[in-house]
Amino acid sequence: MPSQSVPYRLDPSRVRSEFIRLLPISLFVVAFGAAFGLAAVQTGIIPLEVTLMSAAVFAGASQFAALELWGDQVALLPLVAITFAINSRHILMGASLYPMLRDLPVGQRYGILLVLTDANWAVAAQDYQNGHRNLEVILGGGAVLWIAWLVGTLLGVYFGGLIQDPASLGMDMVLGCFLLAMALGGRKSPRVLLAWVVAAGAAMVAYWWLPPHTHVVAGALAGGAVGYFWLEKTPA
Repeated sequence: MPSQSVPYRLDPSRVRSEFIRLLPISLFVVAFGAAFGLAAVQTGIIPLEVTLMSAAVFAGASQFAALELWGDQVALLPLVAITFAINSRHILMGASLYPMLRDLPVGQRYGILLVLTDANWAVAAQDYQNGHRNLEVILGGGAVLWIAWLVGTLLGVYFGGLIQDPASLGMDMVLGCFLLAMALGGRKSPRVLLAWVVAAGAAMVAYWWLPPHTHVVAGALAGGAVGYFWLEKTPA
């Protein structure tokens, strides 16, 4: 595993490189941003509010879920609860990055987490497993994904949604395939493989039997439990 003996310093040139690295996946984020922008204005939210939501929240699944609860009178507690449930996976994602995050100054540590997504976390986690500390992908990759989400939202708001149903073109599978490629490209061991199998099984059971969106958290907790109880032996 990477050495933790020296403080982590973000390299601006690597931040720019990671921005370019995740640029291809960001193009698909634009399409879903456009679909969200269109759906939001059709729900009755004014364009400025839609734009501010995407700029400040930057959580696609939560924002789509919020639209289902939107109306003349918004039920605040259910809205908060569903947003927390969907985004609670970020607690585990942040914890997995702690060995690197703890070496950053406090301001940088929490600042880069504002643009943490599934995609740039997966890259950072894979790089860490392969012996490289790479928080630059969180900042650079997160920045390009945030810009793509905001651009897509604006397109949907002001141009009627160039792609109204990205799922019909298979775009809903792009991020899943990307994350799967990251997982398959990472370090493999019986411990890691068992964690993935248990996580997948728990996620499927939760998807069938538990409330919507809880399968992500259930899978993460189940896989994390395997890692917690099956500790790797470190060389003496």
